[in-house]
Amino acid sequence: MGVVVTDAEVTLADVLSLRLAIDEPLEDGTELVLRHRTTGVERDVLLGTPRARAREVSLAVSLAPLELTTGRWDAYLRHEGKRSRLRSVDPGFSLDHLDAYSLCQRTLAYRSYRTRNGFLALKISDAEPVAEVRSIWFREGRFEVMGLLAFTGLEDDDSRHEAMLTLDRRQTSAHLSATATVQGVRFHAAVSLVDVLAADPDGAANSGTWEPALEVDGVPTPLRLGARHDDVDGKRRRLHYPSARVDDVLIQPCYTADDELRIEVGG
Repeated sequence: MGVVVTDAEVTLADVLSLRLAIDEPLEDGTELVLRHRTTGVERDVLLGTPRARAREVSLAVSLAPLELTTGRWDAYLRHEGKRSRLRSVDPGFSLDHLDAYSLCQRTLAYRSYRTRNGFLALKISDAEPVAEVRSIWFREGRFEVMGLLAFTGLEDDDSRHEAMLTLDRRQTSAHLSATATVQGVRFHAAVSLVDVLAADPDGAANSGTWEPALEVDGVPTPLRLGARHDDVDGKRRRLHYPSARVDDVLIQPCYTADDELRIEVGG
């Protein structure tokens, strides 16, 4: 039986919506199997048989009742004990959809995607409130960043919220803050690079990192700055931003292995 996923999406209600191109109707007793890539734990859903013979089949699977844990889950079809990985031609990426999905407060975030080998999979992660970075640049002696507040529950409207960008350097316990702009769920923040060095004059010439966060009125905890709502994994290796020099000290944005934003100073 030839089956290919032509469209895959996790809806705002955490329902996996699939459109399948098929050579023949799904047989009675066919199951969708999700297998955790690390632990091997499996969850299965009985799909049944469409009444009419068709070239396409639409399926909807509610994910929350399956009690899936964080990590990556590969998708299979299984019938009478035999299973095969579910092929997909849908890249599973829409920035507009991810933006809309991130507006609600959630405990888990579900996302469907196509693996490098062309199979359907799910990525599940904790959905703690974060400041999702979309743009970074150095200009006019400042570090500037803008993006989207995710999973905070704030409305995407024109309302303004008091906000502050903070930077902390763990090596020396230095701290710096600057006023930020938040309108709805969109944020923009900037800080002078001269102020960054002045906030830690004793450690300015030594290698170290600053950890940025966004404090927003109405959000109970500071929001870490990072970039996870896209299709680029391993940003520390793949994304390289232009650097700046202030008083002969090198300053450059970068990402951690967990895709959190950092500002590296010196080195």
